[in-house]
Amino acid sequence: MGPLELADLERAARARLPAEVWDFLQGGSGAERTLAANRAAYERCRLRPRTLVDVSTTDQSLTLLGSPLDTPVGIAPMAYHRLFHPEGETATARAAGRAGALMVAGIFASRTLESIAQAATGPLWLQLYWLRRRDALAAVVERAEAAGYRALVLTVDAPRIGRRLRDARNGFAIPAHVRAVNLDPALMAASHRADEGSSGLADHAREQFDPTLTWADLAWLRERSSLPIVLKGILTAEDARLAAEHGADAVVVSNHGGRQLDGALPSLAALPEVAAAVPPNLPVLLDGGVRTGTDAALAIALGARAVLIGRPVLWGLAAGGEHGVTQVLDLLKAELDDTLALLGRPRLADLGPSAVTPSDRQPA
Repeated sequence: MGPLELADLERAARARLPAEVWDFLQGGSGAERTLAANRAAYERCRLRPRTLVDVSTTDQSLTLLGSPLDTPVGIAPMAYHRLFHPEGETATARAAGRAGALMVAGIFASRTLESIAQAATGPLWLQLYWLRRRDALAAVVERAEAAGYRALVLTVDAPRIGRRLRDARNGFAIPAHVRAVNLDPALMAASHRADEGSSGLADHAREQFDPTLTWADLAWLRERSSLPIVLKGILTAEDARLAAEHGADAVVVSNHGGRQLDGALPSLAALPEVAAAVPPNLPVLLDGGVRTGTDAALAIALGARAVLIGRPVLWGLAAGGEHGVTQVLDLLKAELDDTLALLGRPRLADLGPSAVTPSDRQPA
């Protein structure tokens, strides 16, 4: 029997991964309050189903920044997929293509941008951190555009890495056989240095991430690429409006999976104010805490055009490589299909605020 829920793949992945890699995958920052809050936000919502609606056909397809997709469930940017399976990002890309889903590759991918693009049959976006070495950043952008990536996703909530205590306690560093192969090895050296009581990733970020990044710097990126620019890490209406004013083509409501500012708003709680603050034609995506197709429907009802899945994709990759990632996406698509039918809203366009109510709302 295959997995019936994502928790089945979570258990299989944990059994296969070294303890320090599992902690790196699962952990958040600080006391992990935001990590827990991301999930709890979904528990506070309830769906309002409509009846006597023709749901003989459901449709979860959409077009996002000009790319047709079979599902609004995509793959969030995550580093070092080869920590979880030898094929790494190429296996993930093949599974995304089979599902008709978006994949966002990370700047710290452990396979080359070109090999990921060759494996993909669906749209690819590339996530970026703003590096002190702008020449290195510009080179990656140029390669991505040449390889056929369709958008750049700039992470804006990471001027430094949050205090990830699991990694610090483990003295976690990226093992030598797994590398961010799209960047100069000298630039990535600190990420491979393990020191007791600290994280190689945090040390690397302090060395290489540029904390002086401001809204004005987006013009530099725009000058170097014709690709759409997506800003990831938006949690407030104020920043959503600034994103639109500075020409962002889309935004991702995200708290970095609870791995940056502990105590930050859960993504789902921030979503309505962000969606209300941007023009209707500017897509809003969400990541953080999505674990079922019903969660995806909740997010779409509250203003997201699509959701991005993080940790569960790596559970699938660890549990079964490409096939495991396919199982993750197939499960979420099937759950979303069931939700649309049973909710009496058979198309994504039928989802809206009237489909959701807080669980603590009192009857009229």
